[in-house]
Amino acid sequence: SYPSEHAAAAGAAATVLSYFFPEEASSFKAMAEEAAQSRVLAGVQFPSDSSAGLELGRRVAEQVIARAKPDGSDAAWTGTVPTGPCMWVGSKPANVTMPNWKPIVLAAPDEFRPPAPPDCQSPAVKAEMDAIRQFERKFPNSYKAFYWQSPSGLFTDWYDYASKWMFEDKTDTNPPRAARAYAMLATVYYDAYIASNDGKYAYWYLRPNMLDASITPLFTVPAHPSYPSNHSTLSTARCEVLAYLFPRHAEFIRAVGKEAGDSRVWAGIHYEMDNRAGAALGKAVAGKFIERAKTDGAD
Repeated sequence: SYPSEHAAAAGAAATVLSYFFPEEASSFKAMAEEAAQSRVLAGVQFPSDSSAGLELGRRVAEQVIARAKPDGSDAAWTGTVPTGPCMWVGSKPANVTMPNWKPIVLAAPDEFRPPAPPDCQSPAVKAEMDAIRQFERKFPNSYKAFYWQSPSGLFTDWYDYASKWMFEDKTDTNPPRAARAYAMLATVYYDAYIASNDGKYAYWYLRPNMLDASITPLFTVPAHPSYPSNHSTLSTARCEVLAYLFPRHAEFIRAVGKEAGDSRVWAGIHYEMDNRAGAALGKAVAGKFIERAKTDGAD
């Protein structure tokens, strides 16, 4: 009973959220205290359990914040956009400092860097460009492309699947195991994002519509290079973690991850090679997380 695991989670969450959104700190604190008190009102824990849990969560969160402060995410970019054949064109590249961020599990951002993409005038790229031009957009594929562009597709769906399956497996009654699942999803996303942008800014590869202005993307093209695909990297990394945590859903969630990556090709903003490289990168990143999880003592 002592300390309360639920209160510890609430205290940790409130402290981290308050760090990112200090103007809402009092609201987060009140929410954490309400969550902790709910266990007392339910008659399952003592007040001392909840107060100790809140304090423990806060102290752990403070350690996490201290570790994160020097991770490089606040650094300003002082570089310049390179120019030349097959190079991305733009003046304000997004996420350009991410290759210098400190990963959590990866040894370095370039640990699994994809091989260099082919010359944009090569037969291989010409074939991929032909496939983009010839792709017939229909409502189902366009709908899916817009969906995976949305915040639900980008961020929340993966946690929703985890929450649903933990409820079905009754893992939701085991706070440490539930926290482990959420933590794996969040941290593999973080490291995979760093790794993907390391590849993007190692090669600065141009987007399909930059190679052929007659290509009309389905929506605004992200302001960063094409290779590899962030969506493919991130969706594959998260679906592999979910497949490890919930093996009976592995086939389903891998199909979901593939659709997320494919949607970027359907939208005309990526080459298929971006998709393939991202999927391979995401799987490699997830593999390192899974190997670490196998030795974390949870099993």
